[in-house]
Amino acid sequence: MEFPKQFVWGAASSSYQTEGNRSGRGDSIWDEFCTRPGAIRNNETGDIACDGLRRFREDVRLLKQLGLSAYRFSLSWPRIFPDGRGEPNRAGLDYYDDLIDLLLAEGITPYVTLYHWDLPLALERQGGWRSRETALAFAEYAGFVARHFAGRVRHYCTLNEPQCFIGLGYGTGEHAPGVCLEGSELFACAANALLAHGLAVQVIRQKSEEPVQIGVASTGKLCYPLHDTAENRAAAERASFLAEGDRWWFSHTWFLDAILLGSLPPELQALANSIPQEDWAIIRQPLDFLGVNVYNGTQADERGECADRIPGFPRTALKWPVTPQVMRYGPRWLYRRYHLPMYITENGQSCNDRIFLDGKVHDPDRIDFLHRYLLELRECCAEGVPIKGYFHWSLTDNFEWNNGYDERMGLVYLHYPTQRRIVKDSAEWYARTAQTNGRLL
Repeated sequence: MEFPKQFVWGAASSSYQTEGNRSGRGDSIWDEFCTRPGAIRNNETGDIACDGLRRFREDVRLLKQLGLSAYRFSLSWPRIFPDGRGEPNRAGLDYYDDLIDLLLAEGITPYVTLYHWDLPLALERQGGWRSRETALAFAEYAGFVARHFAGRVRHYCTLNEPQCFIGLGYGTGEHAPGVCLEGSELFACAANALLAHGLAVQVIRQKSEEPVQIGVASTGKLCYPLHDTAENRAAAERASFLAEGDRWWFSHTWFLDAILLGSLPPELQALANSIPQEDWAIIRQPLDFLGVNVYNGTQADERGECADRIPGFPRTALKWPVTPQVMRYGPRWLYRRYHLPMYITENGQSCNDRIFLDGKVHDPDRIDFLHRYLLELRECCAEGVPIKGYFHWSLTDNFEWNNGYDERMGLVYLHYPTQRRIVKDSAEWYARTAQTNGRLL
């Protein structure tokens, strides 16, 4: 048994987490946030990160060595437009030109994300996602990118995890820009992100020289049943799409219902006035695929309520629960609601990786994690859910946001003092899995 033919096997990264701050990049909200004492574990920054600007050729060689057919990465908005708008930065464009051209020369398809959380600081100082102007500036940036890379980039995600950059950035303040808003003020930020997405889809289609595939990368609560009964499955599916309480933002529904169904779920109707009526036609644009970032899920009982986890429940080094069953049920629920083919745009786990005396990095926990999750994903495909590909998060260890560099999620180990790359055991296992299209699972 294997995955569908033409299944895409890839790895993922993002700009701020890997590139470093060279080549004329303007400051982003994360550059400023990292200067705040205590905001980041060990007060670390992304100033160097994986030094991707200078070492991208080595990283592309690693992708080729692993036999992966696709690379999902994000463009740094402030690297292309240091102030968010205005004159583009030629050095930044040269970097992305070189990266994309090299990927294509090696037979690796670029999957480009336009926004992975690194908002230009200049725009944040004018209101950031609280301001409608940010959505308009994003559309200008998206149109420029689509025109510049026309014919070379054919797969775009507009936004990565709006649930997180809105909820954690403007709700709890745990992420940049560290703002704490509530209620209608917070939802106004969400409304501007929705508008930015819709405008970007429109302009990408207008500026691309040939047809392109456009989607988003969403995350949020997904449930799987405690018992595999019809009643429990139905309850888990319902629970997956409830946007409740102060953490309504960690739901797929406020974003995906809006952009794909043209409405908000009933429990959020009171906030719908934040969206001008004329914006709905812009927000709801036809998409080609749905990207889903899946790390873990919630076990729900027959009433749709969370089932207690027993002491000793398996967890990653980041303390996230290990719940492979969500990879079978979550995409099924999403497909039944939104009817779009899907990519798993992120999945992986943090481990306490280290270099052993033999000079290698042995990470059996990550191999076990991937084996279990991919088995469930293969079952999901066999049940008829159109999953088009899988991107491991991440290609290399990198700057894991407010957790700094302690959390290692890469297939490739980064020795940060020297920037040496070491292929982990899990990378070799993943390469064999990809090369056999999942038959060895």
